[in-house]
Amino acid sequence: ISATALVSFVINETMTKEPIVNLRVFKDRSFSIGCLTQFTGFFAFFGSVVLLTLYVQRLMGYTAFLAGVVFGPAAVINLLIFPIVGRLIRFVDARYLLSFGILGNALALYLMAHFNLEVGFWNIVWLRVIQAVGLAFFFVPLATVTFIEIKKEEIGNATAVYNLLRNLGASFGTSVVATILSRRAQFHQSRLTEHLTPSDLSFQQYYEGLRHILPSGFHTIGAIYNELLRQALMMAFNDAFFFCGVLFILLLSSLIVLKKAKGLSA
Repeated sequence: ISATALVSFVINETMTKEPIVNLRVFKDRSFSIGCLTQFTGFFAFFGSVVLLTLYVQRLMGYTAFLAGVVFGPAAVINLLIFPIVGRLIRFVDARYLLSFGILGNALALYLMAHFNLEVGFWNIVWLRVIQAVGLAFFFVPLATVTFIEIKKEEIGNATAVYNLLRNLGASFGTSVVATILSRRAQFHQSRLTEHLTPSDLSFQQYYEGLRHILPSGFHTIGAIYNELLRQALMMAFNDAFFFCGVLFILLLSSLIVLKKAKGLSA
């Protein structure tokens, strides 16, 4: 139903003289590439935000309040950096600023892909700060180069389409990373359980050590399996963070197509 409705919508809007949503705006190369870049960027960014929230609460044991504190400094940094980036565009080609934002997000996600169950609170906060700086250098310059050749009378329509794709990117990203997380957790769980056998030396040593530490009445095998589930889920989170980081790296190719923008106010 969705596919049929989408095709019908596109046909109707392109054949109507006064469409509600003027899709002809996609004939502009910079606008089209800018929209695709934004969709993919927010796909990866919001996907990583959802992942990090789940990570600190499900694996690190953070409360909802403490998880919010993790994101607090990044929000403040965003407020401070956005005006600075807007001024920098007047003197620096927006594509260079955009590349900095893409690489900043990719770096933060790469480091998140190496999280373990002992990662410190401030390590997480600083990576979120790096990501926030990267987002400011991503969002403002991208909007500038995307709308650089859009006519004044088409700005309203183009802005609506641009914002719609940003919201869709965030929604799609949330759904996809949740699926990746679930499937990779099952994969790692399956692989790790292959080593939970009496013939595995590491398992024997861990079992004996844990059996003497746990209070009487505790099921040693159950404790080991619970830890295995946590480790499998951690590895799944790492895979999902890495996937989001790769998406940002792929966005560097869009800089070749986007047109130069310098000396403009954001």
